[in-house]
Amino acid sequence: MGQRLQGIEEFVAAVEAGSFALAAQRLHVTRSAVAKSIARLEARLATRLFQRTTRSQSLTQEGHCYYERCRRVLAELDAGEALADAARDTARGVVRVSMPAMLGRLKVGPLLIALARQHPGMTLELGFTDRHVDLVEEGIDLALRSGELPDTAQLVARPVAMQWMLLCAAPAYLARHGHPADLGALQAGGHEAVMYARDGRLSAWRFHDAAARLVEVSLPSRIRCDSAEVLLQAAIGGMGLARLPAWLAAEALAEGTLVRVFDEPQPFGFPLHLIRPQSRYLPMKTRVVMDWLAAELPPLLAGAKPSPATP
Repeated sequence: MGQRLQGIEEFVAAVEAGSFALAAQRLHVTRSAVAKSIARLEARLATRLFQRTTRSQSLTQEGHCYYERCRRVLAELDAGEALADAARDTARGVVRVSMPAMLGRLKVGPLLIALARQHPGMTLELGFTDRHVDLVEEGIDLALRSGELPDTAQLVARPVAMQWMLLCAAPAYLARHGHPADLGALQAGGHEAVMYARDGRLSAWRFHDAAARLVEVSLPSRIRCDSAEVLLQAAIGGMGLARLPAWLAAEALAEGTLVRVFDEPQPFGFPLHLIRPQSRYLPMKTRVVMDWLAAELPPLLAGAKPSPATP
């Protein structure tokens, strides 16, 4: 029976990923390993499953039929694993987690290290990147995302916390350029900023006005980058106003190297979600990670929530 199942997972992954290379990423093996497994499977079946050219691959008629049956076989195996998983009293296996670089290194990573201590049978593979990884193609079990989520049926999202934003500046910058008293004064211009930008696109600052309406503000800037850590240092160095996550600015505010520019009418923040691929069941190992972060991450960020301005 075991020999008859060999190559099926690689075959289904190659069909669903669209290429041997992407299937290899998902399965965490080499492309050649996927190709050899499928070649052995075709030899055992004495039929060709893929039509291959130098630039593309597509399923043969036999491949289409075989894929549908293999998919159902793997679904039954998943269901069996779910039953066995539910009977366990501890989480086991590999969980691959992707998260924003700065937030991950400073807040989420330490939480997951603490979780790993509690579950000796669990292995965590942690990725720190601000790139929006493709969970399905890259074989990621769980990702922490800030801001708006794509509208897709392939992903399941769970809200876990808010990332509150503050407008900050170094005292020396405000002494040179003046201190805007409110959102209207900021919109009037006359100030420089250090701005978050990715792939050449600036991210406008977002605020809520007194009527809770969304307001976007963009200012001239000479420092633009995709690292919140660098923006923090640039702001401390007096290079301009900065819109920073409150948890990131907290230490500099406490030390006085940054100050809040003004109290906002209503706090603005980006929701943080845990997202995972849509699946027939949620493995215990993934559920344990999600429950842990949902319980432990909000207190680390909630203490930095700004209070609304008093009328």
